[in-house]
Amino acid sequence: MTAPVLIGFADALAAIESAWCLADHGFEVTAFARRGRRTPLAGATRVRIIDVTPPERDAYQCAADIAGAARRTGAIAVLPLDDHAVWLCDRAAADAALTVAGPTGDRATLALDKRDQLKLAEAAGFPVPPAAAGHADRIGGRWMVKPALAVELRERRLHRPTGAIAVGPDQIEEISAGIGGPAIVQPLIDGVGEGIFGLATGGTATALSAHRRVRMMNPRGSGSSACRSIPVAGELTGPVRDFIAEAGWDGLFMIELLRDRAGVPWFMELNGRAWGSMALARYKGYHYPSWAVRAALDPRFRPSMPPPQPEVTARHLGREIVHLGMVLARGDAPRLATARAVLRVQREDRWYNCQRGEARVFAADSWATIRDQLAHRLYRGAGR
Repeated sequence: MTAPVLIGFADALAAIESAWCLADHGFEVTAFARRGRRTPLAGATRVRIIDVTPPERDAYQCAADIAGAARRTGAIAVLPLDDHAVWLCDRAAADAALTVAGPTGDRATLALDKRDQLKLAEAAGFPVPPAAAGHADRIGGRWMVKPALAVELRERRLHRPTGAIAVGPDQIEEISAGIGGPAIVQPLIDGVGEGIFGLATGGTATALSAHRRVRMMNPRGSGSSACRSIPVAGELTGPVRDFIAEAGWDGLFMIELLRDRAGVPWFMELNGRAWGSMALARYKGYHYPSWAVRAALDPRFRPSMPPPQPEVTARHLGREIVHLGMVLARGDAPRLATARAVLRVQREDRWYNCQRGEARVFAADSWATIRDQLAHRLYRGAGR
């Protein structure tokens, strides 16, 4: 007999791989989606979709819809897949008897507030970029201005602010004002993105894995289009475990790092939910979504570590095409070398959101990625 689980949002980067992971391990999967928005996951053979009020329209009603969906489906747990879902599931759990396989209460606050994360990371021993506190005008160079809150409630609506790179105090003030809420200003670090992933139970980090970014969809800065598994760096194991212990964390976690040219792994943020490169974890035998649900239901659960396997590279077809198109159009990287790297498929390459019998999902996801990027560029080009 399968056990019903509710996940969301259905259009989260981790949605497809997380749904398949849960279905492969005997769960009956239902995903909640914003009403009026079709997602590639809707084409999956083993996933049911339930519409909810978009949180950008009414966050409180959306949380109530999620709680109602959990009751109707008999879900034994709800797994949040993105930052909006973390806020909403925390809200729903406060109003209803709901088992959330993710952060709630103080841990949900930590998952969504980068200021608290930076303090905790520094105490745990991570290198943390210095934050400017009104003194950026005295220091040269470029600055990263980013929102302190992953999502923010404004008049019953959830907003996801975005940041930008600034040169000089005037741009810092302009970008900060555009964020419309608390902002963090840090010197821009040139480096390669890395991530450390794991499952925590009662503040104990287990099943650690890691990857390094190979290419970004937008060469000027974005999510990855290709990433490669790597061993967990010994220098980071201690800080990771201390961070998780101090947070009293339960559930999935990703600690995002940026390793600079000198090899320093700077702490960027904590993602307290599923992450976009879940495909890479699954190819390596780390079944984090299934483990998170089982751990939420049984605090004594401990995952069995997979046997050692060769390192692999996970690639997203739609994002790789977007990356190549941007380089060819703008020259952000050597065009010929980029074309060779993107067009060459090697034996250790794997693909995001690709599973036997689910070709419709793979095709729909690849096309949706390209379509959305084209629409975004056209929208910006129109000057709107």
